Amino acid sequence: MNKAAKIGLAGTCTALVVVGGIGAYNVVHALTTGSAGDARTKAARTFDPSAVSSTPPTDAEAVKLARAFLDDWSKQHLGDAAGDTDLPDAASQALRGYANGLHVKKLSSDHIRSAGSSTATPGATKVTFDVTAQVAGGTWSYPSAVAVRKSTDGVLAVHWNNSVLYPGLGDGQSLTAGRLPADASTVKVVADDGKTELSTFASLRDITATIRKNAKPTGGTPGTGVAVIDGTGAGVRTLKVFSKGRAAVVRTTIDAPLQSVAETAVKDAHLQGKPAGTVALDLRTGHILAIAHTGADGDIAINGIKSPGSTMKIVTSAALFDQAGLTPDSPAPCTDSLMANSQSFHNDPGVRADPGSTIAQAFTVSCNTSFIKDGFHHLVHDGDASALHDEAVNVFGMGSWSIGGGVATTDPSIPPDAQGGDQAAQFIGQGKVTATPLFMASVAATVRNAGFEQPVILPGQHQEAASRPISARTAGYLQSMMRSVATSGTAAPRLGGLAGVGAKTGTAEEGDHTNGWLTAYDSRIAVAALVEGGRSGVDSAGYVVRHLLTGE
Repeated sequence: MNKAAKIGLAGTCTALVVVGGIGAYNVVHALTTGSAGDARTKAARTFDPSAVSSTPPTDAEAVKLARAFLDDWSKQHLGDAAGDTDLPDAASQALRGYANGLHVKKLSSDHIRSAGSSTATPGATKVTFDVTAQVAGGTWSYPSAVAVRKSTDGVLAVHWNNSVLYPGLGDGQSLTAGRLPADASTVKVVADDGKTELSTFASLRDITATIRKNAKPTGGTPGTGVAVIDGTGAGVRTLKVFSKGRAAVVRTTIDAPLQSVAETAVKDAHLQGKPAGTVALDLRTGHILAIAHTGADGDIAINGIKSPGSTMKIVTSAALFDQAGLTPDSPAPCTDSLMANSQSFHNDPGVRADPGSTIAQAFTVSCNTSFIKDGFHHLVHDGDASALHDEAVNVFGMGSWSIGGGVATTDPSIPPDAQGGDQAAQFIGQGKVTATPLFMASVAATVRNAGFEQPVILPGQHQEAASRPISARTAGYLQSMMRSVATSGTAAPRLGGLAGVGAKTGTAEEGDHTNGWLTAYDSRIAVAALVEGGRSGVDSAGYVVRHLLTGE
């Protein structure tokens, strides 16, 4: 270049500075450093997170940076926007995920204003704003906020975390728009009528939530809108609905009318507010028709693991018939008390001694000493007291059940290695023997159905089988004996006069109180109830069972 040309260029540049003022400065600045956004990116990347000033930025400073950040975000200058944060790399990736996940067509922010010092981010100033986004399926608006920090050398930065994208958005979560993903909260869990939602029943709310999370729904059509998803793409929650879909459904075995009766039954005034739990089963299929409970310690209907008292005499009688060859007419002397393995046992009040009693008669009046004497004599051999356990497992299906939908139930227990006084106590449902209303309802169902059907709450759920079916002989014996209990025995005050009903009462000692039990069946269902603190089975659980058998 010749000398004249050099002078001319110099003159031109001088003229630009003089005439253009600040505008000329910006042109020169752009020529040397790139765009204004690039300048902010460079500055933001010098932000030192380990040297944050304890003095928040002024309102004006915070709003200015937030406005610049939001402007770049709206224009989809995502690299520049990320450069305004204290974590540029993470911010860049998240901002691109936001744009791609929502299929953003247009984005804008307004009402940008300072909200003073941030309570969530120490040393930061909070700036609030509203976002309007045109995304797949429609337009979505929401309020949001960022925290602006300052380093000790005066560099400002938007403090980055996922909630910058949307308030409360957690780590590992992202946003999606368009067809809404499957969201557990939109699944309906219904009774066997296909329409009554289980969540309408107080006793089934926890069960409903569990099934909703774990069971596979059918049917339904997705709606469109905006949702939060997790790292696997599963729906976490829906934020905006553009068009409603039809909820998918999980159909259960619950009988809605009977469940309504059960809800009322466990609150019967005769119980005086004592915790109660009940279960009703379909005799033929094992389908759970109703589960209801009261009390503050969870669902005692399926998890209230207690000594079942004399209701266990059903299983004891079956073991005497199957393993010792006895019959209902076999002797079973009923004495006031009895010693077994150095432990004294007695009968409940009102049970009169009868040295000529049979098993059937002892069962009808629920004589403890009769069953301890026969059980200890015929079913304990050389210290081996596993016969009752074996009967419960092999014939009545005792074990670890999965009723479906991830619903947890507590397994009953009859230890196969009972020792000392427990070898005798087990035959009257005491000692270390435990059960739930769910299991005792199944015991009654096995007797009436002449075969075990594992209880389930989802149709089609796998049902474990008992290793051998109850014999027709034993089932017939037990049906006759349970019928006598209902018509003229310990259950008669509540169940007498009801057609085709068989039953067994139970009263179990627990610490300084007793628990009342009753299990029964009619031609369609089997029911069991437990009342904690019930003074007897018939005068506590009996009221609950009667409601279910009469449907009233």
